[in-house]
Amino acid sequence: MTRADSVFSDLRHRIVEGQIPINSKLSEPELAKYYQISRTTLRDALSRVENCGLLQYKANIGYSVVTLSKEKLMGIFQVRESLESLACRLATAQLNLTDIKQLKMQLQKKHIENAQPIARAKHSVIDDYFYLHYQVVKASQNALLVKLLNEQQFYLIKLYMTTFRPGYTRSSTDYQEYLTILQAMENRDSELAELLMRRHISASCQYIQSAMP
Repeated sequence: MTRADSVFSDLRHRIVEGQIPINSKLSEPELAKYYQISRTTLRDALSRVENCGLLQYKANIGYSVVTLSKEKLMGIFQVRESLESLACRLATAQLNLTDIKQLKMQLQKKHIENAQPIARAKHSVIDDYFYLHYQVVKASQNALLVKLLNEQQFYLIKLYMTTFRPGYTRSSTDYQEYLTILQAMENRDSELAELLMRRHISASCQYIQSAMP
């Protein structure tokens, strides 16, 4: 891992977790001093964080953490609803039964861990929210979909969730919806799997929106 990789990962984490507040302007000299890196290396890392949707750049002003809005959230989820449901339909034809059963086992394991306070403290429930989505998109085996719905774009959604829904309470509902989606995939019912994923993403959007001013 290069120094730019390390700074990129740390900045992304600090923004998503609220350690660097939304709308705040970043000082490149202060960040370069904090990370003990050159401005060139810092700008490489900042550019990559911008590509995740977490930063915005304006000439003569510099980088600042993005502004969050209901309109922007709706745009993100409209794209997700269309493309991830398509990925789910494609993945239904690509995954074998063993792979689907393995996904079920992993989801069950995470659900049990979430019920244990000690285990819960070691990982993020919000990260678990994205687990099935990562797997389904990759399993679609459609290179363009994987590129459009790569792991990085989920960090902006995670920022919305940690900002407006820090005490995530939908995990049990997510779990049941995921199992229903996987059951449809196991039954090779691609149309139902696509519909269920679409409904799940729509419900998730409404859940976040309900907490926004």
